[in-house]
Amino acid sequence: MHELTHNVQVIVQPDDGTGPVLALIEQARHSLWIKQFTFSHPTLLDAVIEAHRRGVAVQVMLNPARSSGDRANDAAFEMLKASGVDVEWTNPRFAVTHEKSIVIDGQRALIATFNLAEKYFTQTRDYGLVISDQAEVREIEACFAADRARGTFHPGEPSALLWSTRNSRRLMSAFIASAKHRLDIQHPKFVDAAILDRISEAAHRGVRVHLLCGGKHGISEWDIIDTFSSLRMLNRLDVKVHKQSKLRLHAKLLIADGSRALVGSMNIDRSAFDLRRELGCIVSDPAAIKRLAGQFASDWENSGRYEAPDPLLAPDHTEDEFPHDPDLVHE
Repeated sequence: MHELTHNVQVIVQPDDGTGPVLALIEQARHSLWIKQFTFSHPTLLDAVIEAHRRGVAVQVMLNPARSSGDRANDAAFEMLKASGVDVEWTNPRFAVTHEKSIVIDGQRALIATFNLAEKYFTQTRDYGLVISDQAEVREIEACFAADRARGTFHPGEPSALLWSTRNSRRLMSAFIASAKHRLDIQHPKFVDAAILDRISEAAHRGVRVHLLCGGKHGISEWDIIDTFSSLRMLNRLDVKVHKQSKLRLHAKLLIADGSRALVGSMNIDRSAFDLRRELGCIVSDPAAIKRLAGQFASDWENSGRYEAPDPLLAPDHTEDEFPHDPDLVHE
């Protein structure tokens, strides 16, 4: 299993805000390639348009619609198009393009769990990785070009990147299986039997598993039963299950043995592995791991034990910490 060992910058939301993303856009001198599930943040849209005006070759691909049919990107698409930016909808061969990536000058890339919308910089726990390993940056560019051309993309081997619908389930499973002593999980959804099997197997072989979930928040009606059932089963295996406090949980983070981390757009969800375009990355850069593990530890310390309710009673279960927000339903 390949991983990035150095020069990885971690972005933590909402702590870091738009500053690091805005800086990446403003630093572009030659090219700026953006692929996003949701892009509506006014400051970041203005920065992309300004990059185009100063002569940067900007290309943007936006997901046309959520699974619900809601079209969150129509206004941004028209704004970018009216400003002369080269903007297209994402590859229709995928039910949804949930990937959140930016490539700057072909030299650096941002891989994020957060969308470029205001609430992901103010209300949700999320992460981003800025990488500069040239093989992986070129791979993200190759996927961008293939999706733009409506072609087929084949990930590199070996690579530190996880791609849906190609290798993400296999590599996430291998990552979980690699944990020897400790496995930290910060994910909102648990709707894939293969990944749940790997987590339960890790607990069975004595790995200490700490799982930080988001409770009911953002889980669609058709995923609540599976998520609650999964959390209850893992709890019986002595997996420590807590619920994120103070912030909505949108992050997708796994940490193995305090030395390797997997950050990406994919939820633990069958559709994320089999139907959607998703992107993740495995890193072992010591500075990056220190920040990710430190943030997980802080969130865990501020969280509380969570006992998922009977999944058959899930529709009637209420959690009062956050009001329902249809725009924050996890894909």
